[in-house]
Amino acid sequence: MATDKRVFSLMQPHGQGGVFFSWQQASGGYLATTGYNQAVHIYDRHGSLKEQIHMPGVCSGFGWDKDGAILAIINDKSPHIHLWDANAGRSTHLDSALRDQLTFLSWSRTAPLLAVGTAKGNLMIYNHHTSKRIPIVGKHSRKIQSGCWSSGGNLLALGGEDKILTISNSEGDTIHTAPLRGEPSDLQFSEMKTDERALGENTVSLVVSKKTLFLFNINDPDNPIELAFQNKYGFIVSYKWFGDGYILIGFSSGYFVVISTHMKEIGQELFQAKNHREKLTDIAISNKLNKAASCGDNMIKIHELTELKETSAILSLDDEPGVDWLAWSDDGQLLAVACSSGNIHVYLTKLPVLGASQGSRLAYLTSLLEVTIVSIADKENPISVGVDVEPSFLGLGPYHLVVGMNNRAWIYSLGDDSASFLRDRDYLGTVTSVRISADYVAVLYEGKVQLHLLESESGDDEERESILFPDPDQNSAQTITDHALTNDFLIYSTETGELHFFFIEDWKSLGDYRHTTGITHIYAEPSGRRLVIIDDKTEGHVYNPVTEELLKIPEFPGASCQGVLWDSCPTDRHVLALYTSAHLLTYVLHITHIKGSHVELIGTTKIPPNQVPLLLYNGELTLQTTGGKTTTLVLASHDMETNIQDYTEQQLRTALDKNIKLRR
Repeated sequence: MATDKRVFSLMQPHGQGGVFFSWQQASGGYLATTGYNQAVHIYDRHGSLKEQIHMPGVCSGFGWDKDGAILAIINDKSPHIHLWDANAGRSTHLDSALRDQLTFLSWSRTAPLLAVGTAKGNLMIYNHHTSKRIPIVGKHSRKIQSGCWSSGGNLLALGGEDKILTISNSEGDTIHTAPLRGEPSDLQFSEMKTDERALGENTVSLVVSKKTLFLFNINDPDNPIELAFQNKYGFIVSYKWFGDGYILIGFSSGYFVVISTHMKEIGQELFQAKNHREKLTDIAISNKLNKAASCGDNMIKIHELTELKETSAILSLDDEPGVDWLAWSDDGQLLAVACSSGNIHVYLTKLPVLGASQGSRLAYLTSLLEVTIVSIADKENPISVGVDVEPSFLGLGPYHLVVGMNNRAWIYSLGDDSASFLRDRDYLGTVTSVRISADYVAVLYEGKVQLHLLESESGDDEERESILFPDPDQNSAQTITDHALTNDFLIYSTETGELHFFFIEDWKSLGDYRHTTGITHIYAEPSGRRLVIIDDKTEGHVYNPVTEELLKIPEFPGASCQGVLWDSCPTDRHVLALYTSAHLLTYVLHITHIKGSHVELIGTTKIPPNQVPLLLYNGELTLQTTGGKTTTLVLASHDMETNIQDYTEQQLRTALDKNIKLRR
């Protein structure tokens, strides 16, 4: 779990009692809620109310289309469907042409199709792009109460109080029907495991009378499978498909069960645990996080899908009488929980790994709207900066912090224990990265670099205040791929292999270097006297602009290289590290050596999963986690026991060898 704190709470937005919600598809930027007060509220992901929609009756169904652009709402007193456009922020009404109570709706997962069912078993399929409506009278003989669309072929499965399963095409024509032993609920399309791999979703699953799980393979309609479970489990509360044909089932007595749909394993419980002491009320799965959650007994338990036996996090809701159900946003960042009191609480479960370092300080995202700046020399006094947007880029300088998203950046001035907002600035394209020195900021966007003063009061392009590369007056076709900024120089690379140096004090270019092929990334040592070049052949070199010497990096990890860190300790400026998702390789740069100038690999360190290196200082690596925290580890090339008096002879030789390689 990223953090145990709640991002926000909605306290009885629809009064006491049952409350329901739906995350916006794709982006998860909005949360729609409803209850029994004949209203739907729409909140942004920070808990701010954006829209209130009032209806003549109680909401009987709502849901987002596949793109998250349209929220459809039905109620029990009107034949009209309410459509709220998330992009335009306005509502329209659609006449369903169905004259009995609307009880069910579901959007297609791949097309702009909306299915609406009624209390008498009638159906309407609406195409939002063409506005075409197809009414189907008597699809079921009684109330349609559950249904879903397939992800391929746009098949619609429906279950009703008539105890019938129907499967129809997008025109509403019935393809399959199957009688059921009881009332169906929680219909889902997925892929059942067979010896011959299916080309898509081939199975409709549903719960019958809350007791059994019914599996209907559309390629074998005459042989449905119905699975019963031990009585001690209680009734089926919810189930979710995951992985390669597995199903996680939550039972009312608190049990958590996993079954496989492979015919050789059908009916076997692969995993079973009593996850809650008294009762379980819901389960959820996030494929983005590869995690599962269950709620009950006033708590939420989080598990890794690969290790369900272990509980990775527990959230207690002692201030609530009960927890009814829960669901993750599509991106896995937020987990919403509905309580029997009518409250909704939203927790942060994943943060974008976004950070930057400068010298011995680093800045990283600690909440959706919070950046923390900490010095590795003084970790007890971090600076927390509240920001107005969820940043997609971040830069740290000696005295400034820059955060932003899309084409806009917010600049903050840093004090000893606080930060103050200076100004914001718009750019002419979506920002890719930002670099900061004491006085200037360089912003890369759409193949261009804008260099400008941090604390200029004017936004005009005055002399020595702002400059754009490449120079628009020269009609250059250069595309800039990366950039670095020191107090003296702006350095930038191009896709044609050029490396340019702009001297800030004289406000002019001093020279350039032409590589043998295109350059994709550059990483400058803090002084700018050396930099790592990664080219489009996925080879790495260290370049010295003073001597124009180019040294190849041995055992370069190729395309898997995710970044480079120079050691920020003043005595270790000759040490650098390249990292992949799994390992970090430590190198030493030899300038004066019996073998001549060269780069030497001196060690490999394993990186914990889902952690990204941010800062290297005196051999200690600081990494950022998806939980908005940092961890540290000592590189294998630097790791030595402190109590030298207890060393064996072999340990002494190893320590001596490491120190010699580090030139200590």
